[in-house]
Amino acid sequence: MTTLWQASQQLQAGNVQPETFTQAALAAARDPEKEGSRVFITRYEAQATQQAIEAGERWQARQSRSPIDGLPISIKDLFDVKGEATTAGSRLLSDAPVATANASVVEKLNRAGAAIVGKTNMTEFAFSGLGINPHYGTPANPWRREEKRIPGGSSSGAAVAVADGLCLGAIGTDTGGSVRIPAALCGLTGFKPGASRIDQAGTLPLAPSLDSIGVIAHDVRSCWLLDSIIAERPLEMRESDLRHARFAVPQTRVLDDLDRDVAQAWQYALDLLREAGATLVALPLTELDELNTLNARGGITAYEAWQWHQRTALARPEAYDPQVLMRLQRGSQLTEQDAAELYQQRAAWQRRINTALEGFDALLMPTVPQIAPTIASLDEPQRYMEINALMLRNTSVINMLDGCAISLPCHPAGHAPVGLSLAAVHGDDARLISWAVAVETALTRRS
Repeated sequence: MTTLWQASQQLQAGNVQPETFTQAALAAARDPEKEGSRVFITRYEAQATQQAIEAGERWQARQSRSPIDGLPISIKDLFDVKGEATTAGSRLLSDAPVATANASVVEKLNRAGAAIVGKTNMTEFAFSGLGINPHYGTPANPWRREEKRIPGGSSSGAAVAVADGLCLGAIGTDTGGSVRIPAALCGLTGFKPGASRIDQAGTLPLAPSLDSIGVIAHDVRSCWLLDSIIAERPLEMRESDLRHARFAVPQTRVLDDLDRDVAQAWQYALDLLREAGATLVALPLTELDELNTLNARGGITAYEAWQWHQRTALARPEAYDPQVLMRLQRGSQLTEQDAAELYQQRAAWQRRINTALEGFDALLMPTVPQIAPTIASLDEPQRYMEINALMLRNTSVINMLDGCAISLPCHPAGHAPVGLSLAAVHGDDARLISWAVAVETALTRRS
């Protein structure tokens, strides 16, 4: 397995041409043993091939556009591509007017010379953490694929595309964990930066107050590299020594209902970090339980999503995934006054959490409390809603905080994929990514 970072290093050393990686990705997308037919909603095979060829010529002439010039990257199906309808994993928008311009992130990828291989499948309108899509099919998790487990969502196709080698890095979105959840369940690394770092122009929204654009790849450096391409400014990554780290471990909410695999991987990760010299401080952080009240009636996400969807949801409810529609409709019960109160409560909550985290380098928690269940086990609506709430529970904390977070694989080799979340407050992206490299080194030393 070659990571995006490794492929870029090889290109810069002149050891390989980008066509090698892009053709391998395109071949993998055609492989019936992989999930290409369910990963992609739109494929750009001819375009990606041509881009890789042209990039190869630029590398030979030492005129490359960026460190990822010609390398295969995927984009989630809610980014505008000029001349195409943006469908966001739904059949509802298949006949919508085509985009008149590329989304900002797509434009940045084009300027960098990336070989965009396709638009990836997702939970319809990004409104679930499970990754199930009844319209285009659900790409199966790479772990024990024959059991057909969920990939996690909403950036489901993004994660499976990376895991199956259909691209080296994927661009997704994260409103409550939609990059980090599939990364955790598929054994990958997912980075959600601070929402304001990446321009969201041309991105179909879910809840603008919570939406952010993130990346999925095999490791931290690959995530950093891809983030540096699409962000307004790259993060400065510094060498960090875990012997100087002071990490908070919340004791409220985020450690409840861990299944056996997650509990074991969590303890395994904590033991490795302590061995590496990190100071881990158990922090009550009882403020996290307040989110149950804030989100009791659907919260900010449901309110803002309903503002965008109410016309079509009322006119064509049958066109929606019933599970997505059910969550959207909760927003119809919230008034402007309700929303104003929610925004005020969120701001006060943020201030108290930020104060509680002063003096800590990062916050540690399991990314999700359970490993990926089977797709079939979620057919029953009540079970779907219960597991969806569990999957989103920990990750959504950081979106409410307007912070940054990264999920790293922390399971022992051969075990079910489990993610370790490293998170920080707003504006701490550079420090977080630097600590993540050190944590990743500690986790992989004995895996």
